[in-house]
Amino acid sequence: MFAQLKKFIYAPGVSGDEGNIASVIAADIAPYVDRVYTDAMGNLYAFKKGTGKHPKKLMFAAHMDEIGFMVSFIDEKGYLRVSKMGGINFNAAAFSEVEFQNGLRGVIVPDARTAAKDFRPEVFYVDIGAKSKKDAERRVKIGDTCRVAPKLIRLAGSRVAGRPIDDRIGCLMLFEAAKTAKVYENDVYFVFTVQEEVGVRGAKTSAFSVAPDYAVAVDIGGAGDVPNCAPFEVVLGGGIAVKLKDGMVICHKKMIEAMKSVADEENVPIQYEVLESGGTDTCMLQQAAGGCVAGALSIPTRYGHSAVEVVDMNDVAGGVRILAGLCGTRFE
Repeated sequence: MFAQLKKFIYAPGVSGDEGNIASVIAADIAPYVDRVYTDAMGNLYAFKKGTGKHPKKLMFAAHMDEIGFMVSFIDEKGYLRVSKMGGINFNAAAFSEVEFQNGLRGVIVPDARTAAKDFRPEVFYVDIGAKSKKDAERRVKIGDTCRVAPKLIRLAGSRVAGRPIDDRIGCLMLFEAAKTAKVYENDVYFVFTVQEEVGVRGAKTSAFSVAPDYAVAVDIGGAGDVPNCAPFEVVLGGGIAVKLKDGMVICHKKMIEAMKSVADEENVPIQYEVLESGGTDTCMLQQAAGGCVAGALSIPTRYGHSAVEVVDMNDVAGGVRILAGLCGTRFE
């Protein structure tokens, strides 16, 4: 799975500019499904027809967009001011290499003499090495997007680090589930959503389009196994986390039990996630049209929204088996 994850990670896809990553996923998943298509907003759908007598509509969602920046101003010296796209941690982003869709490279830095405690969006700019405004405008224009340069490295054992693991790791789980599922009791929609990082927008439109009976969102979560962190039950290597609640959703008990049942059958370890704040695509899946039985799987992750997000691939593999098992679950 490492090579496939790396392929997804290296395809750019800042929120609102997901065409590149969508093309990569579409080409790779097509052999394992019946139909691949997109909607007006850019969400990518991979549909597999169920063979059950009374198939339900089952939707899996993982967002393919990533946090990044949009060029908002080019000054006379050729420096670029940028608008943040999603939840940027500027302390983590400071002094990083950035990459534009056209391959242009630059670095994002704070204004001179700005202390770390004063890092705010307005004090940052991107230096692409341009000598003047005209020089910069030959290479980049207002509205172009860039991201902190991608990477993926192996750590000890089954753990990897890099960015944007959020949420290309969820995309990987959907891809692997489509690739490995043996039984499709249900009509399954593998949906790779857009603009999650700026307000779970793609999940809203895609869920209204599919109108699923059952749905599962897959995204990164937190980890409570780092020094001096707040008390939190989920740890790396402890298994995929089944979400119970967060700041935007209370997951349906029927879906929680369905995921637990598959995990028991497959001998997959699971953990339970309870969050006070934050949210994922799950909230929009749950509320679409007349509503649906919705749940979520969270990949335990350290250092989210940084350049060194860390996950355990054993947790990911377990999550894939749960998704594949749900494809063959007979829902009532």
